[in-house]
Amino acid sequence: MPLNIDWQQILLHLLNFTILAGGLYFLLYKPVKDFMAKREQHYKEIDDLAMQDRTETAQLRRAAQEKYDAMSDEIALMRSKASDEIEAEKARMLGEARAEARRILETAGKTADMRAKKALADSNEQIREIALEAVHKLIINDGSALDQFLDAAESESHNA
Repeated sequence: MPLNIDWQQILLHLLNFTILAGGLYFLLYKPVKDFMAKREQHYKEIDDLAMQDRTETAQLRRAAQEKYDAMSDEIALMRSKASDEIEAEKARMLGEARAEARRILETAGKTADMRAKKALADSNEQIREIALEAVHKLIINDGSALDQFLDAAESESHNA
């Protein structure tokens, strides 16, 4: 053995190193590598779910905004219709009130005419009664009083 090299020792050390490297590979490297791959896959799934949730949220937000806009338009239309209906009802009620006022005025005018006619008839009746009474008193009491009454009535009719 030149240089004191023992090939058997070198082969045993090489075998020992191979067993150590293989053991370390199967005991440390491979499990750590598998664990890291699983961890990476787990975080990738979480990231994909988060991205999917963001996409769904954006879609839901857009759908909600579209519904909100549609509802706002519908509410504006309903307000417009309600305002038109209110104006129409207001005009109808105002027309009815005016018609009722005309009817009331006509009725009041007719009532006033009737009352005036009744008052005139009542006053004529009272005048007749007074005249009859006066004639009766004149006839019974004295004829000269009749002349005075007739003269007074004539002077009244000329003054009026």
